[in-house]
Formats: sequence, C-alpha cells, structure tokens
Amino acid sequence: MTEQEKKWHKDPKNWKLGLFYYNKEDKRIFPPKRIESVGWTINFANTKSVLAFALFITFFASMVYLILSKK
Repeated sequence: MTEQEKKWHKDPKNWKLGLFYYNKEDKRIFPPKRIESVGWTINFANTKSVLAFALFITFFASMVYLILSKK
C-alpha cells in the first residue's frame, strides 16, 4: 500500500458510518477493510467496485436459487 493509500485509509472522512469506504480519488476496486487483517471491502465511490459487488451478489443469489429449485 502506498503512502497516499495509507493516508486515505486512515482518514475517517472516507468511511461512511464507520463501515463503508467511499473515496472518489481511490481507484482500487477492493481496498482493505478498516481493520486490514480482516480482509477487503469495496469502494462505494468507484463504479467498477460497485459493479463487481453487484455481480458477486447476483452470482451468489443465482447459485442459491438453482440449488434450492432442484429439491
């Protein structure tokens, strides 16, 4: 992580409600969560990030639907 990315990550203004990362300047699709060792989050200010999240949710919901409809 670059110095700029560390600065953005630590800035409380980039965290909405303390949970949602929102930074228009940050182009990363999956920045680290507030507690970095826990994993990654999405940047809600990045269209590609939100699209990747929506595709993941759609894929997951489709798999659940297919599994449940086979019963």
